[in-house]
Amino acid sequence: MEKTSNFDVVIVGGGLAGATAALAIKKQSPQCCIAVVEANKPQSEYHPSFDDRSIALAAQSVEYLHELGIFSANTEYMAEIHDVAVSDRGHFGKTWINKDEYGVDALGIVVEVAPFGHQLHTQLLQNDITLFCPDTVEGIEPTLEFSQVTLNSGMELKTKLVVVADGANSPTRQLLKGEFDRVAYEQGALIANVGLAQPHQGKAFERFTQHGPMALLPMSRNRYSLVWCMPEEDLETFRTLPEEAFLHELQNAFGYRAGQFVQVGQRATYPLVLGRVNSLVQHRCVFLGNAAHAIHPIAGQGFNLGLRDIQVLAKLFTETSAAEWGDYRFTEAYKIARDPDIKKVMTLTDALVRLFSNESRVMALGRSLGLLSMTLSPSLKSPLAKQLMGKIAQGV
Repeated sequence: MEKTSNFDVVIVGGGLAGATAALAIKKQSPQCCIAVVEANKPQSEYHPSFDDRSIALAAQSVEYLHELGIFSANTEYMAEIHDVAVSDRGHFGKTWINKDEYGVDALGIVVEVAPFGHQLHTQLLQNDITLFCPDTVEGIEPTLEFSQVTLNSGMELKTKLVVVADGANSPTRQLLKGEFDRVAYEQGALIANVGLAQPHQGKAFERFTQHGPMALLPMSRNRYSLVWCMPEEDLETFRTLPEEAFLHELQNAFGYRAGQFVQVGQRATYPLVLGRVNSLVQHRCVFLGNAAHAIHPIAGQGFNLGLRDIQVLAKLFTETSAAEWGDYRFTEAYKIARDPDIKKVMTLTDALVRLFSNESRVMALGRSLGLLSMTLSPSLKSPLAKQLMGKIAQGV
């Protein structure tokens, strides 16, 4: 390959968001010439995007990926969500959301990140997308008509548009001096896969405890993906507890609504922040996914929010001519389309975190009454269900 190459789009970051963005644009605009720059090989044990985590794909996300031929629900590394229980431990309020109430086959699908990521990288090569991996961006020099992207390998890429999708700690965002407004929660998340003594039957749980919010998402092979939010000072203690002691603490904190926990896999911890890039766009550049916004995992909206970034971006390629790709009107259209949804989801998620983190008895009573009202009134529960299924942004 020559030292200098021309592309319509250069996507920085080949994790879930970057790889999906490349495939979505290529599927909808086959004539588009795309490059993906990724620092880590997908099979590497150090790849930060392809670890033991699982993600919840909302029903709308599943529909979109299926239409593009990017994702099939009939894989061994996924499990359907049929019911979601939301409850406040120690208080009477609770509510259930069931797929049959909304006439869908599943409220969402839980996907294991590592095998899904490997599948996406295989599809990149199958769809004539150029992959620079392992490689990193050393510099970006914008001009009126294009941007010049210089890689660590010495390659120089001329492109109409740079898409920044290299994660919450995006080196490219820092390189471009994109300000990221960040507020740290006084919590971190412990992530692990947990084995059950009985079938989970597709039930997911959002449970609010004295330590912090907990989520259990159904996985293949009768496991749950656990996200346990707790004060930062407790994270290392719980991460390093012997298995039996950890399971005891988990059972005690969560209760037996999900059944008996009998096994736990490797545990990892992550800091929790609320953050957003100051502007979603720069000259011939857009930010998407975690490079654009970071939210609390309490509602499982992170990747789904990023996927809606991708949907808007890919659609813009179909609605504009090749000469317009990456110009001012193109990037402004992306910004205008995405700002309201991002703001809405971030606001709702943050409010939910703060509401259920308040130990006031008055607030606890209000939470319980609110959850009870949702159980008694389908119209009150509908907004929560729509957000869960990824349809709140579409107004359907």
